[in-house]
Amino acid sequence: MTYHPKSEFLTELSARGFIADCTDLQGLDARLYGGVITGYIGFDLTATSLHIGNLVQIMLLRWLQKTGHRPITLMGGGTTKVGDPSGKDEMRKMLSLDQINANAESIRQVFAKYISYGDGPTDSPLVNNAEWLDKLGYIDFLRDIGKHFTINRLMAFESVKSRLDREQALSFIEFNYMLLQAYDYLELHRRYGCCLQMGGSDQWGNIVSGADLIRRVEATEAFGLTTPLVTRADGKKMGKSMDGAVWLNEDMMSPYQFWQWWRNVDDADVGKFLKLFTELSVEECDRLGALGGAEINDAKVILADAVTTLNHGADAAAAAQATAREVFEKGGVGDDLPSVSLSAAELGEGISVVQLFVRAGLAKSGKDAKRLITENGARIDDVLVENAGLILSASDLQEPLKLSAGKKRHAVVNLEG
Repeated sequence: MTYHPKSEFLTELSARGFIADCTDLQGLDARLYGGVITGYIGFDLTATSLHIGNLVQIMLLRWLQKTGHRPITLMGGGTTKVGDPSGKDEMRKMLSLDQINANAESIRQVFAKYISYGDGPTDSPLVNNAEWLDKLGYIDFLRDIGKHFTINRLMAFESVKSRLDREQALSFIEFNYMLLQAYDYLELHRRYGCCLQMGGSDQWGNIVSGADLIRRVEATEAFGLTTPLVTRADGKKMGKSMDGAVWLNEDMMSPYQFWQWWRNVDDADVGKFLKLFTELSVEECDRLGALGGAEINDAKVILADAVTTLNHGADAAAAAQATAREVFEKGGVGDDLPSVSLSAAELGEGISVVQLFVRAGLAKSGKDAKRLITENGARIDDVLVENAGLILSASDLQEPLKLSAGKKRHAVVNLEG
């Protein structure tokens, strides 16, 4: 980026690699430098928890507040009923109202860890777009809002164009999503004076449409800013592990598993992730990211501690690090490892080691567990499992067993009672 911003918010974002595109970077910078502004990001409620792929956006809101401005976390209770086609290859499954409301309540818990809510000038209101979208009269909406959009322009959006180019279905209800998101921005502008919408790069078309709608309807300027798609060194998108999504809610993924994911990132990702997902100074992030050899592992621990502290609290981060030390350095069974309990009745005359690894969540199937054993990746109490036909009885479980899949994934198996 050739322009050097004056505002603290954009200076921080620029140095940390948060900025992909902006509708008017200099104009936004002037507004930020001139006083408190309000900005928002919308979050659809398609799951009970957000995952680490959403963390870039959450950190954007946190930085907005930390630099003296007001963030709005917009819960998409209304738009989730429609489904955002951006970045999707197929139509989303429609969720029931009860599911959407349950997801909203679960996700709400995450935001409070990163953002301060209340009535102060920079406190965030937590808003749900169902407040206005559920009350919309369709004909009135078409007359007042739809007239500002042309079919030609909507068809040119990448989210629509790419779906049609691949001859994949795009429902009419999804086609309406872009109008609804633009209307969200207009409503937030009217209700809260919001003049900035932020989001991932796949939201660029939707964000520009919202800013343009405010200009047309209210004859005032509004801004849009997007972040780049964050990928790992292996080219994969953020948010996924070999076992699925890396969730932010504790009931979906334990703090230890969360901490461990960050501890095991690729060496090449350490500096970038420190800048995006922690509040360490940019200089310190660069220093840690440049470490080599065994020292890079110390930087990964710092990364894991910092991210886990933000999401789960300092105590959870300290407990996760202590468990990791116990497991990796001392060869013990950490108290915080994922665990599964088996009853004597379940064990019966014994359980195969293959099923044990499946029950512990270290293998997706019996076939996966057998492959793990064949490739010398399975251990019990740090002893290599060489026989896929091994049967364990209740007597083998008088003490907790530590199961290991490779060097990084572990679980504890206990006997109930």
